[in-house]
Amino acid sequence: MMLTLPVCLSAGAAPDYLQRNGSAEAQRPEAISVGETLSLERCIEIAIKNQPNIIAAAYTVMANESRIAQAASGYYPQVGLSAAYSRYAPVSGVGGSSSAGSYNQLTNNASVTQNIYDFGRVKTQVDIQRLTTDASSSDLKTAREQVVYNVKQAYYTLLQTIKNLEVAKETVEQFQQHLQQAVGFYQVGEKAKFDVTKAEVDLSNARLNLIKAENALRLARVNLNNAMGLPYAIDYLIEDNLAFQEYGVTLNDMIEKAFKNRADIQAIIAKEKAAQQTIELRKKDYYPTVSGSATYTWAGESFPLNSGWNVGAQVSLSVFSGYLTKNQIQEAEFNLKVLRANEDTLRQSIIVDVQQYYLQLMSAQETISAANMTVEQAKENLDIANGRYGAGLGSPIDVTDANITYSNAKTAYIQALTDYKTAQASLEKAMGETR
Repeated sequence: MMLTLPVCLSAGAAPDYLQRNGSAEAQRPEAISVGETLSLERCIEIAIKNQPNIIAAAYTVMANESRIAQAASGYYPQVGLSAAYSRYAPVSGVGGSSSAGSYNQLTNNASVTQNIYDFGRVKTQVDIQRLTTDASSSDLKTAREQVVYNVKQAYYTLLQTIKNLEVAKETVEQFQQHLQQAVGFYQVGEKAKFDVTKAEVDLSNARLNLIKAENALRLARVNLNNAMGLPYAIDYLIEDNLAFQEYGVTLNDMIEKAFKNRADIQAIIAKEKAAQQTIELRKKDYYPTVSGSATYTWAGESFPLNSGWNVGAQVSLSVFSGYLTKNQIQEAEFNLKVLRANEDTLRQSIIVDVQQYYLQLMSAQETISAANMTVEQAKENLDIANGRYGAGLGSPIDVTDANITYSNAKTAYIQALTDYKTAQASLEKAMGETR
């Protein structure tokens, strides 16, 4: 059953300087309606649309796509136009006196150059840029995974602080009732002044804890707003999904899924393929390139200009470059080996991450059952302590201890639920899931 819980109100508007500077946050339409109840999925949706990290990664992909087109420009002819004007004044005679034979010179050129055959250089460059784009797309997915993880952590922490606040309020109410009982007994002479003083101290401590819980709630709301990319979000509510639900996936399946889904693995594999293509590109420098060119020229002192044209082909081959090509190939080969070693390191890290978060999940699952039983026992103990004190048999210390024990038990149970959810979020991130 889904329970709607309130969040601290009145987030406020963006500062004036952000509005003056035309920041993205000030210009962006508000993503949350006033009083909207946000589910975890809705928070993730908002974050994906608003987080600057994702936006930056998306633009990086677009920039790399443009580089593909840049590399492919080598397939097409290169066309150029030029125009020049000069005025010449010949110098003659003793002392460098100038003659009257000055004249104008107009020159116009139209040229076309076409790569005819380059042993696949352009194609390899295009392939490298495509693989680089694939790697940046995987980086975009990694950014999304991190944002989703941050939202989940902030969401569950906010739920935890809401429930802790409820416990703190309940504890204050219990100590208020105890104080009323102590005062009543003291007024009729059945209890000493100590009971009243003890109850007042306990109530003051409970109120201090309530203040801390309220501040923790405000901080948790700020963190969730930031995780969603909306630091000045308006008032909203969130749904309670902190209830325990067993996560039924085996460890081997999790590791296999991580190797298949993790964006950082996909990115490094794409970089390895790009590095292999870079080696091939460097090797092609040993081969010649063949290109054709055509030029049409208009030139003369005055109109109409004289015209002429030429067509030709060119073969270029580097005979000796100071071992430049050899060393460039070696560098590319070493870079490939670095990437392969990094892939091995990453795969080992993934195995450790999945195992670690799986064990945390199992531990939290076992803790939930034990913590729930502790809550039931602490509640029973509190009822007994209150009953004995109400009958004039128990001591105020027993009531205080029972209240604190019950409050701690409920807090521990909430912590166990939160630990389970956060461990699940960590495990999903380790597996490359973005849901």
